Amino acid sequence: MFLSDNMVPLNIKRPKGLSDTDHRERGELRSLLAKRFSQGRKSQVVGSHNSAYERVRGIMSSETLFDISKEPKKILHQYGPTQFSKQCLIARRRVEAGVPYVKVARAWWDSHGQNFETHLELVTELDHVMSTLLDDLKERGLLDDTMVIWGGEFGRTPYAQNNKSGAGRDHHNTAFSMLLAGGGVKGGFTYGSSDEFGMRAQEKPMHVHDFHATILHLMGLDHERLTYRWSGRDFRLTDIHGNVAHDIIA
Repeated sequence: MFLSDNMVPLNIKRPKGLSDTDHRERGELRSLLAKRFSQGRKSQVVGSHNSAYERVRGIMSSETLFDISKEPKKILHQYGPTQFSKQCLIARRRVEAGVPYVKVARAWWDSHGQNFETHLELVTELDHVMSTLLDDLKERGLLDDTMVIWGGEFGRTPYAQNNKSGAGRDHHNTAFSMLLAGGGVKGGFTYGSSDEFGMRAQEKPMHVHDFHATILHLMGLDHERLTYRWSGRDFRLTDIHGNVAHDIIA
């Protein structure tokens, strides 16, 4: 689900006129019929259909997780009034409720033009909200068991480019930074470095496959054994590469 125009997902509320009792009994009837239909049938389609209904019921029952109006004013003030800050606060509420994976995205980093003006606004907001989220997770005793990953799909050139819309920076994949916090990661240090111009990773370079292997390891998953099937073949989640960076693990 995506929260953009509204902080509450669309269509998760019961229709007006449908009581809680009716809603529960309809769900029980559907589950009963589905169970009878599934008996003696081995079908991924049937299982997927039933799983989808259960996920929908779970989402509908979690409506209150998206309501930040009941948060203390102090917390609302700490996060701030922006859409991104509210999304991060909702992410914390979902983590606290036991949701295993939560993604929060902040758009407009694609700075081919007006790089410095755009990033001044983006970085200011990101620094504030990121530190608030980490502090909040730590104060609630959630950070040790929650891995927070900040980053993008690639970096930006260490030099500006002139174009009609102002100085911009192009895509750059040979040196860029990612941030990990909590979830078994060492805190307060930098792993690896680039050359003096920021053009290429130099000391302890970490390939994207290494990054994924390390994350999977911290989640208790062996990236060399964990596979997914595609077009009749089994593939590793890290392709055929990837080494765990044990130096960043606490």
